[in-house]
Amino acid sequence: MKDVRIGVVGGSLGGLTAACLLRDAGHDVTVWERSSRQLEQRGAGIGFLEATYRYLVERAQLELADLSVATDHIRYLSRDGSVAHDSTHRYLFSSWNAVYRELLEHWGRDRYVLGHDMTGFADNGDEVRVEFSNGTNADVDLLVCADGVGSTGRRTLQANADQGYAGYVAWRGMVPEGSLAPETAARFTDAITYYVYANSHILVYPIPGLDGSVAEGERLINFVWYRNYAPGGEFDDLMTDINGEKRELSLPPGSVSVRHAEEVRAHAAARLPAPIAELVAATEDLFLQVVYDIEVERMVFGRVCLLGDSAFAVRPHAAAGTAKAAEDGWALAAALTGNSTLDAALAQWEDTQLDLGRRLLERTRHIGQRSQVDNSWKPGDPEFIFGLHEPGN
Repeated sequence: MKDVRIGVVGGSLGGLTAACLLRDAGHDVTVWERSSRQLEQRGAGIGFLEATYRYLVERAQLELADLSVATDHIRYLSRDGSVAHDSTHRYLFSSWNAVYRELLEHWGRDRYVLGHDMTGFADNGDEVRVEFSNGTNADVDLLVCADGVGSTGRRTLQANADQGYAGYVAWRGMVPEGSLAPETAARFTDAITYYVYANSHILVYPIPGLDGSVAEGERLINFVWYRNYAPGGEFDDLMTDINGEKRELSLPPGSVSVRHAEEVRAHAAARLPAPIAELVAATEDLFLQVVYDIEVERMVFGRVCLLGDSAFAVRPHAAAGTAKAAEDGWALAAALTGNSTLDAALAQWEDTQLDLGRRLLERTRHIGQRSQVDNSWKPGDPEFIFGLHEPGN
């Protein structure tokens, strides 16, 4: 099947990957992004699993070594900074910026339409009319909602899918490698480094610089620190930004209240190994992402489908959120190519991707329970190795 008119709502990594694949398969594809300008610096570092980099390597013909930083060890520190565990395992890490930049460059700007915030849609069985906040509309044969955790598509089609706040957030930050003391930077460039303690853990790894450079001395050292905050007053206070506005999903760089930023740095100095505490202290703009559980019962609704975080928002512990979104795109393009009707293609796609999303969500929930509640994570536990389908894969 070719020449399907497809609209992709959401121009982040999942939406762009799907759009590129669907265009390659011979379809007429447009990407609509709600932001009025090109996206930038979201989420800092990402685990670079195969599904995420596959398109850039296989189709865009880019070199993996130019897109990512490789590490060869999984390392755990003790409270005094000594090594509690070290095992050999190869990971690749990249950044949201670097991957987005390359995907957008390959996609092009002509069919990447900014300033189009979808407010609604109507499916008449033959086509979908998409409506935008700027008063415009468009008709497509298939609407792909890749508009993330706060998806308008999901909230319209399956409002009960949001399972709510998981009880903890991910504090994040990144520091230029060259701005750290050489002995501190050296501890973080060849490994993913963990420190696990009661009801919390932090992980540190190198990623490309803001300009995408992977050269030694030009990279960033990225950390993700999971901390529990009780629902209600404590959480609401945390999510009130520097201007007094309550945020729902994240606090971007520059929006964290001074009081909470000071508390994070003080807690790091008191509880974390010295090299990691130094990294947190050196971070100019702390930011955080709320950990949510979102699980849909369906991904296809007539001629509208939900892709990536719009369907399943999984906890970050498998480093597989971007990989799952990319895999949804690969599977959708394959299903459209392998079936003679749109209905048959979407039915096939939904069966496989629902299964993938459910299994990944269950696994990441289990990891979160073990790390943030049960305190049953021991250094070197293989269950905590990253992977889309299972640990290490």
